[in-house]
Amino acid sequence: MRAALVALAVLAMTGPATAETVQLFAAGSLKDALTEVAKAYEAKSGNNVIAKFGPSGVLKTEIAGGAKADVFASANMEHPQALNDDGTGGPVVRFARNKMCALVKPGLDVTTDTLLARMLDPKIKLGTSTPRSDPSGDYAVEVFTKTEALKAGSQAVLEKKALKLVGAKESAVPPAGRAVYGWHVAEGRADIFLTYCTNVLTAQKQYPGQQLIELPDTLAVGADYGLTVIEGAPPAAQDFVEFILAPEGQKILTAHGFTPAD
Repeated sequence: MRAALVALAVLAMTGPATAETVQLFAAGSLKDALTEVAKAYEAKSGNNVIAKFGPSGVLKTEIAGGAKADVFASANMEHPQALNDDGTGGPVVRFARNKMCALVKPGLDVTTDTLLARMLDPKIKLGTSTPRSDPSGDYAVEVFTKTEALKAGSQAVLEKKALKLVGAKESAVPPAGRAVYGWHVAEGRADIFLTYCTNVLTAQKQYPGQQLIELPDTLAVGADYGLTVIEGAPPAAQDFVEFILAPEGQKILTAHGFTPAD
């Protein structure tokens, strides 16, 4: 009997024998939300999640090149679909929505109605992510395209002046624990930064004086987030995806400013 009790105690200390590890590659805008989702999943399942966050386009290229990943969560549907198309990933599922906002430095007089005029102002430094490497940059270009209907010539002006500060491998890296968008604005590299609304909320927590300005309806751009399970992933990968899509995972995403997938 004593030997049996000792064996049970050892099992309790070592955890479930069937525990698996899920390698998650995810968009940088998901870092806070999916870190919390992963912790909740680990507590519930006994499995482990190891996450790598970065620009979705860069991560997609790494996975296509053979990087070890089990789940890829992107800030768009295009990148995971590309992996599905070439047989690297499984079916693509939308799991969250986001939208573009403007992060504005403290004290700068900007409203939703005056945002376009301010972005066009030659004295204003306008920051974006890098198109193709980071979907946020692609969405910013979509915003620029929409401005043409409001003011002829504005698209070309904005595309030329936009400072691509985030999303490329060579982009400057903020100090540990600092939100990259808020950091760039705080350091004076951008007066207005077009990025996801969730990123603006994160920046405001660290830099309370920074402003969130919503885009006018005429310039509004939404973002659909998609994920895929990579071929050869362990069963826990699909289990983790199902947890993200379940009410508990969706509740955490919503608390971080995302809109539910449905």
